[in-house]
Amino acid sequence: MKGFIVSMMPSLFLSHGTPLLALEKNSYTSFLKDYMQAMKKPAAIVILSAHWENEDQMISAVGKHEVIYDFVGYPEEIFQITYPARGCLELSDRILTLLSRIGVLGELDERRPLDHGAWGLLHIMYPEADIPTVSMSISPALPLDKQYEIGKALRKLKESNVLIIGSGGIVHNFTQIQKDMHVAEGWAIEFENWVEEKIMKWDLQSLFNYEKIAPYSTEAVPSKEHFIPLVIAMGTGDDNKKAALLHRSFQYGNLSLTAWKFD
Repeated sequence: MKGFIVSMMPSLFLSHGTPLLALEKNSYTSFLKDYMQAMKKPAAIVILSAHWENEDQMISAVGKHEVIYDFVGYPEEIFQITYPARGCLELSDRILTLLSRIGVLGELDERRPLDHGAWGLLHIMYPEADIPTVSMSISPALPLDKQYEIGKALRKLKESNVLIIGSGGIVHNFTQIQKDMHVAEGWAIEFENWVEEKIMKWDLQSLFNYEKIAPYSTEAVPSKEHFIPLVIAMGTGDDNKKAALLHRSFQYGNLSLTAWKFD
């Protein structure tokens, strides 16, 4: 891709927690800051957020990003956060081409602002907002094997020093959180451990059927939109099938903050 350094970049799956993550100082936010400082700076970022759901595959094509505050009832400070990263139309067009090769017809969106699943993480990781960024929607209607194919299609971008981030949550159920609980509940740990085992074995069949066979799947994943970014990120690592669990912690009893790397 013109203007991009040819250098392999890993992909990441990152939990985005609650909107408060953008203001918090904890082990996870410290990890995000330290890891990005140790990692080489990407030429561009592609981020798929659980908070941009669309039946069709949408790809941002903005000149400069605005943000949307897709939540209510949080401190005023959080509504002052912006993330004015520029877009990259060349990268958006390339994503369209890559997806078309697997029968996924994408559409460019020239207005879509970044939601908190995107800017909440990027604000912590790259606060200067100086890296070209393209956001992508997810379609919960697509089966997980097709989501994995999307990741496989995007993996070519890693050769051009593009950082691909799937932003979601492995245990992410706001009806279950316990605001005053500071230890992790057993069922949440058990589901996370099950997912870890399947990822490390690259057991796609089990992961694609997690709803039926994983312990506490209903409690952990009440709807698929936060799980899908993990599957897409994993798909970007299909060539090497190498995964590393970089971080795991819990908030509010069962909300997991997890980071995975796929080479």
